[in-house]
Amino acid sequence: MTDVLTQPRPIRLKGRSFLALALTPELPVADWLVRLDDLAARSAGFFLRRPVVLDIDGLDIDRQELRELVEQLSSRNVRVMGIEGARTSQLGPDMPPAMTDGRPAADFEAPAESQKTQKETVDPVEAEAPAAPLQQPVTAAPSLIVSRTVRSGQSIFFPEGDVTIVGSVGSGAEVVAGGSIHVYGALRGRAMAGSTGNAEARIFCRKLEAELIAIDGFYKTAEDMEPELRGKAGQIWLEGETIKAAILG
Repeated sequence: MTDVLTQPRPIRLKGRSFLALALTPELPVADWLVRLDDLAARSAGFFLRRPVVLDIDGLDIDRQELRELVEQLSSRNVRVMGIEGARTSQLGPDMPPAMTDGRPAADFEAPAESQKTQKETVDPVEAEAPAAPLQQPVTAAPSLIVSRTVRSGQSIFFPEGDVTIVGSVGSGAEVVAGGSIHVYGALRGRAMAGSTGNAEARIFCRKLEAELIAIDGFYKTAEDMEPELRGKAGQIWLEGETIKAAILG
């Protein structure tokens, strides 16, 4: 009789989906690294324990230059978990793996084939009559409500939609949303709205004391914000590539 205790157990593999920052370097790389250092200096711990994907699609660098870039980022404690947009010739066994199919926005579901061909099968007589407007079902946008204060060191990630914090966001805390962010208290940490490519997202808070705010990847640190906005109820939005802010009420 075979001893079941000695039989090898199968390895269990599970799928997981994680949120990572996508860094998009620009040429010259040395100047881009200076700007990256400036961001890290003005927002301490911004890259700490955060997975990063390096997006080099369209960046004209060779294999050695890419390796040096990854080493430069590693020396800054920026951990590159994968590289997107790289050619096979740019990668090697000592480099982070290639990544594909990154989706910055929600999936788009194409109409079913029967819907696509419906127009072709309509009776010609009926086609002469004006078509009645189609009633689209109303679906609520996904949202997350956090009924507590987000304390220092804590992170809230919700790429599917809006995030509402019924409380404050402490210094060193972070809120990342695919949609808008609403904070019914003081915003002292970092708030990043529109993280999945939504330039229409906004940030609202009762007391603006943020370390960093960002919408669709464009950011402002505390030093860049207008002094008259500090400590006031405010809203933040994006115009083109410029972060705008105004006092509420």
